[in-house]
Amino acid sequence: MGSFLYIIILLLLGIISAVHSCPPSDRAALLTFRAALNEPYLGIFNSWKGYDCCHGWYGVSCDPITHRVADINLRGESEDPLFEKAHRTGYMTGTISPAICKLERLSSLTIADWKGITGPIPSCITSLPFLRIIDLIGNKLTGSIPSDIGRLSRLTVLNVAENRLSGWIPRSLTNLSSLMHLDLRNNSIYGTLPTNFGKLRMLSRALLSRNRLTGRIPYSISYIYRLSDLDLSLNKLSGSIPPSLGNMHVLATLNLDGNHISGTIPPSLINSRINILNLSKNAIEGYIPDSFDERSYFMVMDLSHNKLRGRIPKSISSATFIGHLDVSHNHLCGQIPAEDVSLKDRKESLI
Repeated sequence: MGSFLYIIILLLLGIISAVHSCPPSDRAALLTFRAALNEPYLGIFNSWKGYDCCHGWYGVSCDPITHRVADINLRGESEDPLFEKAHRTGYMTGTISPAICKLERLSSLTIADWKGITGPIPSCITSLPFLRIIDLIGNKLTGSIPSDIGRLSRLTVLNVAENRLSGWIPRSLTNLSSLMHLDLRNNSIYGTLPTNFGKLRMLSRALLSRNRLTGRIPYSISYIYRLSDLDLSLNKLSGSIPPSLGNMHVLATLNLDGNHISGTIPPSLINSRINILNLSKNAIEGYIPDSFDERSYFMVMDLSHNKLRGRIPKSISSATFIGHLDVSHNHLCGQIPAEDVSLKDRKESLI
């Protein structure tokens, strides 16, 4: 009787364990994903063993109710004791296996800062309906952003910065109505910004610097009422600056430096809520608008390396604060009227 009871208890424990562990399909997908990667220094995959990938597998988390894999969080730069003990950041080679797409309940995918991961972003990633975060920054990924990325209706973060991606920005990207953070910096993405970029109404940060973008800055960007940080620097953008950018309620940082932008500086930028304004290294001409007032508060205003002419406007002394002003390498004349404005780091060369 005692041995029979013992067997029953073992069976019950096995059933309970199976119920609370990840399904075999998720475990198999993770093992296939791991097989395509090589991490030689830290041993982060040493814990990926046993049948329950929901417990004890480094960087893997599961939904507590469904016990399906919900999050993969693998960062090559971390304060985790594993990294501190090794006294180094991570390095990983290999590719991101399409097997990742078999994790049907995946909500967050972070494979960041591993420096050596190559290959494309699996196109099947757009079939994961619960995906909220894609963070693949700091690798050597190639190819393009999946063309139907707009299918991911829950996506809030798309960060593929510092890779080797190319191709156009997919037109479907503007269907991501929940997107809050877009980071495409330091790639080789070319073509124009979608004219309906303003459909991304929830966007708070749009970082697209150091690519090969061409064409004009879409007027529709000014429709994004939550946008606080817009960085389009070091591209090949042309045309004039939409005056509507200066009317945005929360835009605090506007970096357009290192493009082929022409036209004049819209007066709306001068008395806006922007406090970091970088328009340097373009082909902007005309006068600096005489529109400074008490709303003008700039930690940085860089207008250098353009074709500006005339004098520094007297109204600049009405600005509440200007921490760093650079107007060098233009065709300006006269002195900076700085009786009342705080100019902590002036660059007064008006060449």
